[in-house]
Amino acid sequence: MAAVKPVEYPTIDTERLHLRLLTLQDAEEVRRHFADEEITRFMDIDPCKDVEEAEEIIRYHLDDAGCRWGIYDQASRSFMGTCGYHYLRTSDGEFVAEIGFDLAKDSWGRGYMTEVMQAVIRFGFETMKLTMIDATVEPDNVRSIHLMEKLGFVKASELQAGLVYFSKRREQ
Repeated sequence: MAAVKPVEYPTIDTERLHLRLLTLQDAEEVRRHFADEEITRFMDIDPCKDVEEAEEIIRYHLDDAGCRWGIYDQASRSFMGTCGYHYLRTSDGEFVAEIGFDLAKDSWGRGYMTEVMQAVIRFGFETMKLTMIDATVEPDNVRSIHLMEKLGFVKASELQAGLVYFSKRREQ
């Protein structure tokens, strides 16, 4: 795999939401968010116990070639979740990134993540010039599986490492 060129990650605004890169100043909001066992249930992290753990999560994304945006309500500026790209890689002429996302329980079922993901996917294909975006989802995470299908991701026929694998190619 070849080295990945650095990407500039801007703020992104949608009709109802504001996305900006997380910083260490967001650690308390991130801690509160990831302290919820229902949020982390399908993630590869345990619920956050303290601000230091939240800072580790933020640092991981700051040190990675990818990014993690905080999702904020446009009107109230309240923190609602996170999304972003990680595991950026080039292989066989393809530029690929894995997308990840999470949303606070009180925001579920309102179309927020569809709105966020459409904007983030558009950024990935148009600005980052990704050729493919992939995602892995726990088989029991029905909401995320539904979202991936709604967004036009193709589901692999077999589980990979016990996870449902999805991919979406840039339209030529």
